[in-house]
Amino acid sequence: MLLLLILASVVFVCAAVPCALFCVNLRRYIPPGADAETSERVAVLIPARNEEQNIAACVESILASEHAALEVLVLDDASTDRTAEIVRAIGLREPRVHLITGQPLPAGWNGKQNACWLLAQATDASLLLFLDADVRLTPDAIARCAAQLRASKIALFSGFPRQIVVGWMEWLLLPLIHFVLLGFLPMGRMRSTTKPAFAAGCGQFFLAERTAYFASGGHAAIRSTRHDGLRMTQSFRRAGFRTDIFDLTELASVRMYNSPRAVWMGLAKNATEGLAAPTRIVPLSLILVLGQVLPLFFAALWTAFYASSLAIGATFDQPRRAALVSILLALAVIASYLPRLLAARRFKQPMRSALLHPLGIVTLLAIQWYALGKQLLRSPIAWRDRT
Repeated sequence: MLLLLILASVVFVCAAVPCALFCVNLRRYIPPGADAETSERVAVLIPARNEEQNIAACVESILASEHAALEVLVLDDASTDRTAEIVRAIGLREPRVHLITGQPLPAGWNGKQNACWLLAQATDASLLLFLDADVRLTPDAIARCAAQLRASKIALFSGFPRQIVVGWMEWLLLPLIHFVLLGFLPMGRMRSTTKPAFAAGCGQFFLAERTAYFASGGHAAIRSTRHDGLRMTQSFRRAGFRTDIFDLTELASVRMYNSPRAVWMGLAKNATEGLAAPTRIVPLSLILVLGQVLPLFFAALWTAFYASSLAIGATFDQPRRAALVSILLALAVIASYLPRLLAARRFKQPMRSALLHPLGIVTLLAIQWYALGKQLLRSPIAWRDRT
């Protein structure tokens, strides 16, 4: 019974700590202020490689922006589809839209980072908004984010758009982004220091102050990475600049992947720079399994054992310990599910994703270990025909 009590205690702690941090962070993770406008010129910079399905809707959503002076620069990164043609056609009727033709990818550069670096050098705007082609903005998004950047006195603003999920792998896994972010990042500490260890961001939406961007090295400083959401914020913080993240659920939306394979490979492509980093994958896997997977299954097994013992008239030698095990497991189940239920409501996520939380965690961990295995075997994961 003592071993069961110890295990139940460990499970409870591993579930309760992320739950508590999530609840605290949920109050700190706010959307940019409403009814804002900016007089600064904002350059919206979009790296595009084979984005004919997305680019028109993305650009049109930007052009509908209100209370912001902007220009839109799209870099066609060796697309083999109609991406360039679509952007060129929009530019003929809208002078704020410009098409830039990409250059051959230099050695040692990731394609997206190279495209963003070229885009940043093609404008003299004071604010640079790096946006993925699959993101859609509301008319007030740019003005509110630009005003928030200045009001917060930060150099790099990032946010997580609402995730549009359709397929089962999408709704099972992508809502975990908010759980991992808010359950494991001490946002109070992030905002009180510029230490790179507390960096967090989303590569789909980066709004940078121009001077700070180039002073920190910009995308040239992270040229070889795929994990710009993490590495860009680290780069700014190393240079002494403040960064912050905000809730963009109301202001932006994105459908990241459109098939189960795309979800798997998309999450795996930069996993070894994040959760699957060799130095952290083992402890993180243990924490997630103990705190997010075991509570429900351990509680179910214990309940079945306890009920069957009572049914046959068996008694426990240490009834107080048995009762404590039951209490700890019940609290662990609540703690493991509460963040997901709160996130489903706040971030407009599917409830079925929250209810299948343990399965989502197991699948996420499988992707992380797959990515690490590919790295150890020196078999890089291809993305958009590049490794």
